[in-house]
Amino acid sequence: MTDAITRPGRCTLCEAMCALRVTMSGDQVLDIRGDEDDPLSAGHVCPKAIALADLQDDPDRLRSPLRRTADGWRDISWEEAFDLVAGELARIRRRHGADAVAIYLGNPVTHSLGAMTHAPAFASLLGTRNRFSASSVDQLPHQVVARLLYGNQWLLPVPDIDRTSYFLVFGANPAVSNGSLMTAPGMGRRIRALLARGGRMVLFDPRRTETARLGGEHHFVRPGTDAALILGMVRAILDEGPTRPAAYVDGLDEVRDVLEPFTPDRVEAVTGVEPGTVRRVAGEFAAAPAAACYGRMGVSTQRFGTLCQWGIQLLNIVTGNLDRPGGTMFTRPAVDPVRTRQIDPGHQGRWRSRVRGLPEFGGELPVAALAEEIRTPGTGQVRGLVTVAGNPVLSTPAGPALDEALAGLDFMVSVDFYVNETTRHADVILPPTGPLERDHYDLVFHLLAVRNTARYVPAVLPKPPGARHDWEILRELGRRYGRLARPGAWRSAVMLRMRPERVVDLGLRTGPYHLSLARLRRLPQGADLGELRPCLPRRLQTPRRRVRAAPSVLLAAAANAVPELLRPPEPGTLLLIGRRHLRSNNSWMHNSGRLMKGTPRHHLLMNPDDMAARGLGEGDLVSVRSRAGALTVEASASDDVMPGTVSLPHGYGHNLPGVRLSLARQVRGSSVNALTDPACLDQVSGTAVLNGVPVTVERFR
Repeated sequence: MTDAITRPGRCTLCEAMCALRVTMSGDQVLDIRGDEDDPLSAGHVCPKAIALADLQDDPDRLRSPLRRTADGWRDISWEEAFDLVAGELARIRRRHGADAVAIYLGNPVTHSLGAMTHAPAFASLLGTRNRFSASSVDQLPHQVVARLLYGNQWLLPVPDIDRTSYFLVFGANPAVSNGSLMTAPGMGRRIRALLARGGRMVLFDPRRTETARLGGEHHFVRPGTDAALILGMVRAILDEGPTRPAAYVDGLDEVRDVLEPFTPDRVEAVTGVEPGTVRRVAGEFAAAPAAACYGRMGVSTQRFGTLCQWGIQLLNIVTGNLDRPGGTMFTRPAVDPVRTRQIDPGHQGRWRSRVRGLPEFGGELPVAALAEEIRTPGTGQVRGLVTVAGNPVLSTPAGPALDEALAGLDFMVSVDFYVNETTRHADVILPPTGPLERDHYDLVFHLLAVRNTARYVPAVLPKPPGARHDWEILRELGRRYGRLARPGAWRSAVMLRMRPERVVDLGLRTGPYHLSLARLRRLPQGADLGELRPCLPRRLQTPRRRVRAAPSVLLAAAANAVPELLRPPEPGTLLLIGRRHLRSNNSWMHNSGRLMKGTPRHHLLMNPDDMAARGLGEGDLVSVRSRAGALTVEASASDDVMPGTVSLPHGYGHNLPGVRLSLARQVRGSSVNALTDPACLDQVSGTAVLNGVPVTVERFR
């Protein structure tokens, strides 16, 4: 078309920060493809980025505020919506106290510049201790360990994948996730390059994943036992070497003592790993010229997730691979709130949840406690809820129980552009602009990238008349709520009153490269700031800038875990794990026709031997039960799944009454969080246990 123009863009659906070239005609998206000139993504793009066009044009996406009435949803003006929401939240605070209002921030908050700058600030203005987010069903063990070892929850070392010679992976599928807490677009290409240069990749996972199928060596490990396996490898290296810890590392003698029970033979018996594998792989990792150990969701969201992440850090530390080219390294981002100490380094246990006494971390309580905080009467009972870009009914433990609890709230408001399984309970929904309609700079994922870059991307499309950005919604809510309930707090809420681009500009100017927003705007492909470089011990934020390898809380946790971790498995038990798909994005991209087409991906995967033992055939409808609940779903046989393991992806189950997602409602599948138990948490971080859940499977009757 003669009037078509192409503009730079950024996919904000996952952590990969893929740069885009978006071709437009007026407000119609004609084509989306990867930007080959981007120094980080180098043209990589996955199906989700292409589906941004579906999201933009989705007729189910809300464009104006909705109010729920006895007769159904009704469009209302922004003025009416802001006054109603601010008034109701202030009323609940006056009658029941600050903690009677809770807030939940969903995963997409970290993928929006405006939400990142304004949602935490709005939560602070509320003044409630009932703050929740997706972190406690995701990456919280990483943050807990980073705070304890390195002094800041955001000092998260990432594998230097492009220079490593040995990549050791536990419970992660980076070929599909493009990293995750390791921003590495085109991860498949990077792994193939590793293997082509003679490097090794070794994976331990209950499922032979898409990453494993790229090459390398894969070993099954029984779900929930990864901590024993990882700590057993640490012990093997400490016993047999070679060890090369840096001079600024403390506590390895204490580590050696607490790991005494984790002998390789004992670990292999519990984990199901082949005899001899622990010593061999540990020795290879320790002897490699440059090695990086990495673990993600599969090891974070299990009973001993924090011990898993501690063990992964120890493997890198004791072998001298921490802060080493080709090992695991820290970024030097252009906007560096860790360096300037403008970000909370983390704290734990300053307060606890009202019902169960669960400790906060970084100012947030485990989301597994949200339903009980709503249902349980008494002082501090949650009566009002704010959700921002979240769908906890599908994404958090015991979703059906939370679904029931939300119906009993006095008032709920959601900042979201869909009526989904959670927001259908809201009294008011405030829809923000879409990803292509807002400027973007990644405040979080530059902290986690495998290369230092900086890129500011102006909105591809203009903001539609009458629309509001997420930060504008939160700022206006904060202004009206603050004047009604906390006038002093509103006057001091500097971040809420600033525009996101001003926050970025200040961060760039005070950052290590002394850039500015004006300069970045003149660089359409952004600034390539170079490969990762050694920075320890000066970047540490611990006393005396030492790595604390043996925090007392982790030593105690490891000692207390021995009876459970090293207990022989019960014969015949089935253990549930999750599964990630390239053409899915948690719970909220199932309304895209181009992503949902093709072979169904919602099935329960089972090992053929386990299906045969239960008399099940391909595609049979089965009943899956756990201590927490039950669901029905079709079963499929797969040799990629370890015997005794079943795998079900999360984010499905869209057929609840009132959900206004016309395509997603046609997608079959059940919510795996009908099976997860909010009472079963990681012993240190409070992260929900989503992997290693005991279940039974039988033909549905």
